[in-house]
Amino acid sequence: MKFSNLKLKNPFSGHVSKNVKVVKRGLISLFVFGLVFTSCSDNDESVETEDLSMDTTEMLRSAEIDQIDNVLGDLVVEAYENREASELGRGTFTSGIPECVTITVIAQQNYREVTLDFGTEGCFVNGHLIRGQLVFDYTRDTEAQQIMINYYLVDFYFDAKQVIASRSILKELSNENGNPQFTHDLSITVIWPNAVQASREGTRIREWAEGFGSGIFSDNVFEITGNWTATFVNGNTHTYEVLTPLRREVTCSNIVSGSFDVQRTNFGGIFDFGDGECDNQATFTFNNGTEIPITLN
Repeated sequence: MKFSNLKLKNPFSGHVSKNVKVVKRGLISLFVFGLVFTSCSDNDESVETEDLSMDTTEMLRSAEIDQIDNVLGDLVVEAYENREASELGRGTFTSGIPECVTITVIAQQNYREVTLDFGTEGCFVNGHLIRGQLVFDYTRDTEAQQIMINYYLVDFYFDAKQVIASRSILKELSNENGNPQFTHDLSITVIWPNAVQASREGTRIREWAEGFGSGIFSDNVFEITGNWTATFVNGNTHTYEVLTPLRREVTCSNIVSGSFDVQRTNFGGIFDFGDGECDNQATFTFNNGTEIPITLN
């Protein structure tokens, strides 16, 4: 079979989903809270402090996986949508894929393979240095209600962390609300420079709630639901479940509303992003009902 190759300079610029740094400052508060209010014996205090420190470290690493999940999903969805808009003669829309990314398209009949090459030296995407390649493929069918997009990573590094993943995204042209929807497989392994590693399994559903088809990227709103589990090499696991859909307005740097539950043995609570204001304020409520304010970075 003969393939045609097309190299494009990516015209995208703009916004990628906000980096998920929302847990970091709150977790420091949680750590201080644990130190101040522990009232057990010296031995018990030492054990509880050690456990909380472990929880804090692991949750911070899980937050880093959140960042990677968000960026990978955004890159695939935005590159796919732009490619399809171009093929249908609708032009392109603004996205967050910078010009330093080389995009190569292999086309044969209705088959498409798209490679996003960030280079061996790396390319900054919304403040994150990414190296390697992201490759996805799909079969075009303008009549289909669902399209499966499969992607994998080649020598891929995200801010010095190695990322291993071969995943899929199911696009539905219209969900029960009449909106486009993307169901993300979250199977991924991340290896930190110090050889610590963690894996994640689960599902994240992104509904394109507002702005689809307008051609103006700045009016887009996504609502995110799902659940997932993070597993560390020491056997510890964290479970996450979205309780109220996380609302992302692309003109705001933070999630504006929604909440998720996070649980691990002897530690857990609910993280709440607020009531819809575009600000940097959130709250964390412990399982025992204690609530503390969180200021997002």
